Amino acid sequence: MNTSSLPLYASHLTKRFGDFVAVNDVTLEAHPGEIVALLGPNGAGKTTTIRMVMGILFPDRGEIRLFGEPPHAARLLVGYLPESRGLYRNARVGELLIYLGVLKGLSAAEASRRADLWLERFGLSDWKKRKIHELSHGMQQKVQLAAALLHDPPLVILDEPFQGLDPVNIQLVRTLIRDLRAEGRAVLLSSHQLHHVEPLADRVALIDHGHIVETGSVDELKRRYAQGDIAIRLADDAPLPANLPGIAHLRRVEGEWRIKPAPGVAPQEVLAALLARGLTVEAFAVVLPSLEEVFLRAVAAAQNPQKGESGDELA
Repeated sequence: MNTSSLPLYASHLTKRFGDFVAVNDVTLEAHPGEIVALLGPNGAGKTTTIRMVMGILFPDRGEIRLFGEPPHAARLLVGYLPESRGLYRNARVGELLIYLGVLKGLSAAEASRRADLWLERFGLSDWKKRKIHELSHGMQQKVQLAAALLHDPPLVILDEPFQGLDPVNIQLVRTLIRDLRAEGRAVLLSSHQLHHVEPLADRVALIDHGHIVETGSVDELKRRYAQGDIAIRLADDAPLPANLPGIAHLRRVEGEWRIKPAPGVAPQEVLAALLARGLTVEAFAVVLPSLEEVFLRAVAAAQNPQKGESGDELA
């Protein structure tokens, strides 16, 4: 797809506040029917990047296009959940959603109809006439989500959507995000809670100190940063034979053997050695790191480019 028609294309964004570089040469894109996650710790530059994409801040360098247009010209095509929630505390839920829907180009009648549908979906129909400040944090979060989605935007930007939510509402938001993807919308979300995003995102960009340190699909990154450890389960919980060749370290983890092969030993060689001893191997898999482990290794590699992803010196 031509980048000029993408829901989101941001190229080489840089933003400074005085001498502080908040965002440094960040490039992002999002395609229809795709969930892209911008992940990193608090203060990494996620919200500044999103505010530039939304046209709230202007980059010092770089280009942003939403559906081929600058941000200010495409605002009606975007649904935005900001990190700092901004509902009017004394407004009634239903009236506020209608007001925000009209601002997004809907008629009052259509905004009312859609507000009722979203409140029903979020289990908030009985709270329609209550004031925002009477709602719990989780309820307010769902009202803010409804406001962001009321006008059926093809691009949805969610800044820290899991912030402060209980497990039930986290699952609700995850399901909602998957539904948006299934409907063909492009979704950009940011989070510092990598474990919430790991089963969700199609592609991730890992950001630290304003700089993208790694990008790719979750599976690609896990395999890229895997360190070759192996998980093995033997039939009848048999012990590993003594002096098995090619093993640098082993330990027991929840009924499995975790093996670190010796340098230069491939996992297939360890499996062959086990089979040669007549053992029945019920499970054999290379252990992939969590997304959080990938992030830590990617940051370490970016900070020390003289070392490889596993920490070994490069030739």
